[in-house]
Amino acid sequence: MRINLALQGGGAHGAFTWGVLDVLLQDPDIEIAAISGTSAGAMNGAALKAGMLSGGPEAARANLDWLWTRMGALSGTGFPEWMAAFGPAAVSRMLENSWPYVMTDLWARMTSPYAFGPFYQNPLREIAEAFQYDKVCADQGPQLFVCATNVRTGKARVFTRNEISTEAILASACLPTLFQAVEIEDPKTGRRDAYWDGGFTGNPALWPFFKPDLPDDVLIVNINPLERAETPTAPQQIQSRMNEISFNAALMGELRAISFVQRLISDGALTSNDMKDVRIHMIADDDLMTDLSVATKTIPVPQILDALKRAGQVAARKFLENHRKDLGTRGTVDLTSMYS
Repeated sequence: MRINLALQGGGAHGAFTWGVLDVLLQDPDIEIAAISGTSAGAMNGAALKAGMLSGGPEAARANLDWLWTRMGALSGTGFPEWMAAFGPAAVSRMLENSWPYVMTDLWARMTSPYAFGPFYQNPLREIAEAFQYDKVCADQGPQLFVCATNVRTGKARVFTRNEISTEAILASACLPTLFQAVEIEDPKTGRRDAYWDGGFTGNPALWPFFKPDLPDDVLIVNINPLERAETPTAPQQIQSRMNEISFNAALMGELRAISFVQRLISDGALTSNDMKDVRIHMIADDDLMTDLSVATKTIPVPQILDALKRAGQVAARKFLENHRKDLGTRGTVDLTSMYS
């Protein structure tokens, strides 16, 4: 069963995708034909592809373990292991209300990443530089697409093959309130442009999957909740919901377009030879994600990362149990109800 993987960005919550990929890589019946990733999704995709070309699925799983172990080492929160017993939601609240986080968040709202001058350093650079780009950019293995947002034009740019680099990965994960924009030269024009997080324009970008040589099944790993039952009132809650809505907007637009094409094909106005009849699937855990916050997105607490991985594993197994037979046959997401 050949599938395309669409991996959302969402900071440290991308550890949920780590768990999903861990299960998919152990399934001998699934072949990953292509990956489109943004931010943490791009890092997951790069780790997976490099591992696959190094030693197959087991090496890919090991490479993902390496990535998220390194990510957990960045937190510096000093949360003791016993706090994991309180569960992700409680740890999230403790972190969100802690004095160091509140002061750091306030500082980020009042200053620019450029205020650090020569002392500025992107904490993700060391990890991004460690990817094996000869494998990440190779023609073999799953096709990889990395999305970033051009600051000048506001348009998405999708990097693939030898366009993918340390700078492209960092650009895809560049939250403008935390990191300085990443400058990348366009080889076609020679112009250097600044880039921000790809989540603003494609989280992730689905249009690279419309190529005729790629399968029709697109499995989206969604880590930004589409719905929240309660209206946010606290400042942190408002900021979190704003982030979720803005980072889901581009994906919702693409899904609406896919649904429109599906209706045209169903009505006979188009045929599958005219337009690709994409089958959409999704793995998510909105209940868990709504218990977390912007704090756990920006600070990769090891206890939260472990919980997210386990949740991703459970969600992936549940999806395969319920929908394995649907892969290659029909979509499993009701697109109309999703955006209407």
